[in-house]
Amino acid sequence: MKELVLDCIGMDCRVSMEKAEGALSQLEVGDALIVQTDQICAGTKVPVWARGEGHNVEIIEVNDGEWEIIIEKS
Repeated sequence: MKELVLDCIGMDCRVSMEKAEGALSQLEVGDALIVQTDQICAGTKVPVWARGEGHNVEIIEVNDGEWEIIIEKS
């Protein structure tokens, strides 16, 4: 299993989504993408998109107003 960390701190929601989609497409089934964000909309939209694609998702608040979205590719 491989993990890829995607730093999206300070990026708007649309950019975070585009980067997450691109990064996840390069991973193998069972690999994990960790999206770091400080944007509440990315913290909502990225998990909804990933779950809709059938991936497992976990969200962890690592600091006040900062999250890690862990997407396990299915």
